[in-house]
Amino acid sequence: MKKKQSKKKTQNKKKKNYFETSAFANLEKTSIPVTKPKRSSSGIPKYVADRMAKRIFFTAGIPTILGMSVFVVSYIIVTRNIAEIPPSSTIAISALFFLLGLAGLSFGILSASWDKEPGSFFGIENIPMNIQRAKAAFKPATQNFEDKS
Repeated sequence: MKKKQSKKKTQNKKKKNYFETSAFANLEKTSIPVTKPKRSSSGIPKYVADRMAKRIFFTAGIPTILGMSVFVVSYIIVTRNIAEIPPSSTIAISALFFLLGLAGLSFGILSASWDKEPGSFFGIENIPMNIQRAKAAFKPATQNFEDKS
């Protein structure tokens, strides 16, 4: 009985060694370079994204920087005894600038023209069209969700 067990162990070792040496031997030789087909992107074109970034910088960046600078200016005024500023007014003014920056972020995104040539300076005429585009982008996802439920 002991002899039969030893034969099985040697056979398993041989199979294992054979498998390890030959399984991946020709892997590098037979690999074919895979080229991914270019797919059409349904995202935001680069020229539109650049316009959005410029608008966001001015409409959201400047109010946000002003919101942070309110704390610095208030600190300088209070420490040099120029005026007595209550902390609540400092927080209220900075919150107002931050909210203005948040509104500017939305305006910067929604007012950008999707045409090749840039639109008007403020871009107010593009806002309704861009809202419709945003709604259309989310519509297929909600329809798929409702079908599964």
